[in-house]
Amino acid sequence: MGEISIKITISDRIYPLKVNMEEEEIVRRAAKMINERIKDYQDNYAVRDKQDLLSMAVLHYATAVLRTENKVQSQDTAVADKVEELDVLLNNFFSK
Repeated sequence: MGEISIKITISDRIYPLKVNMEEEEIVRRAAKMINERIKDYQDNYAVRDKQDLLSMAVLHYATAVLRTENKVQSQDTAVADKVEELDVLLNNFFSK
């Protein structure tokens, strides 16, 4: 699949992008999420500066990504520990 040209609007600014066709929906959903987060901050806080709203939205999503990465890493470690336990049990079983 090839690249396509799309236009994404974030905080009343238009950004022309080239994306893989498979990623178009993801990019559009991401832009929608960002705009919704900015609107939420604008409606609920006394912040009107677009730069501040964008910064707050970026901080929100960067924090969410880091939390998810930590959770995945923790789960990977737990799975690796269980696999190691099973390996020891199987080795003990078959070495008899």
